[in-house]
Amino acid sequence: MALHAVTGTESWKDDVYTTPLSENALPKFRLPDTENDPWAVYELLRSELLLDGNAAQNLATFCTTWNDEQVHRLMDTSLNKNMIDKDEYPQTAEIERRCVQILADLWNSPEGHATMGCSTTGSSEAAMLGGLALKWRWRERRRKAGKPTDRPNLVCGPVQICWEKFARYFDVELRQVPLEPNATGLQPHQLRSYVDENTIGVVAILGVTFTCDYEPVAELAAELDAIQADTGLDVPIHVDAASGGFVAPFVQPELAWDFRVERVASINSSGHKYGLAPLGVGWIVWRTARMLPDDLVFRVSYLGGDMPTFALNFSRPGGEIIAQYYLLLRLGRDGYRKVHQACADSARYLGERIADLGLFTLLYDGTGGLPGVSYTLAAPADGWTLYDLTEQLRTRGWQVPAYPLPPARQDTVIQRVLVRHGVGRDEVALLADDLGRSVERLRRGAGAPQRPGFHH
Repeated sequence: MALHAVTGTESWKDDVYTTPLSENALPKFRLPDTENDPWAVYELLRSELLLDGNAAQNLATFCTTWNDEQVHRLMDTSLNKNMIDKDEYPQTAEIERRCVQILADLWNSPEGHATMGCSTTGSSEAAMLGGLALKWRWRERRRKAGKPTDRPNLVCGPVQICWEKFARYFDVELRQVPLEPNATGLQPHQLRSYVDENTIGVVAILGVTFTCDYEPVAELAAELDAIQADTGLDVPIHVDAASGGFVAPFVQPELAWDFRVERVASINSSGHKYGLAPLGVGWIVWRTARMLPDDLVFRVSYLGGDMPTFALNFSRPGGEIIAQYYLLLRLGRDGYRKVHQACADSARYLGERIADLGLFTLLYDGTGGLPGVSYTLAAPADGWTLYDLTEQLRTRGWQVPAYPLPPARQDTVIQRVLVRHGVGRDEVALLADDLGRSVERLRRGAGAPQRPGFHH
């Protein structure tokens, strides 16, 4: 029973569900006329939120769904900090600067602490800032050469929708290279047919949203080197490491994808994905300070201080940045390696269990990329699809998306499972058991209606 003190009465043992607020559906279209007891409102909202899925069983999301007690306390302490007000909250600004410097070092920036970077609300905003810098530098080169600047294009493979938004919002042609048969990402030999003098850059994905594997950044750069040798075109790379930026340095430290590859101009990543921070923080770092054009940076007089800012958002909370710094200190290189290696090992275990069922073809088995697996049906099933399997798994609370691959492999429907911190080997084993039982139910004719769709 939810008991609380009801404000203004002597009925301190009143049940929340006997209060006037609970006698009707909660207001949805009009502000209530009177105040309501805070604990009653809290309890009713908490109960309503139980209708959401269990975040721990959401294997569709890349985002952090587990946080330790210290993160909760730091977020509570920082609830009222507006990180954009660097004059009022200088230590929060200092912590943001430290995070940028740590990431620049982690990603092997040749300028180390002297380079430029910033926090954002997430990796999508960070990606757009990277794209804007590419466009501005390309436009400046064209102007100096006396050439037109009205037809910029950006070359990429199967990217997350934020890049489509960037292209539309900032008037850039997005040249999405179709997938080749049996490929899950952009291939180096495809570049020559798509880049030209109007190409502002190539986006390489470290952790393809659809399948979890990495695009070959070093090989893409080598092909662009060859194109430059043949044509004189100098095309930079932006690495969208939304998820892989916090995985590869620890689990695949020998992989050259970051600023060790000279053609990489900038990198974005999500702190709230495999960076393990709470939702609402992303990062972008440029190879060198000069790769962020000065005229993209605004200097704003705000609340008594003069500050530089480069962002699509202005006011935003500082708690996620502080929590990110806590995690960098708390885990260190060894801690991040242990966490992500455990996730990768569990993903490979799941891949083995799925392969043992004999019905699926693994597109990605958890090796060499993100901790996850992606797979498709080895042959058409008798009367059911992966969409039906998704619905069956939901009856046990598991959220496992089914969706088609991008063009030109849109006829291939796959499922993808992400293994994050907080998803342990026991949960993975339970999922594998439920997957097998769901298949058996579908074989007996208990399939659900087909429901196509894709969830990030």
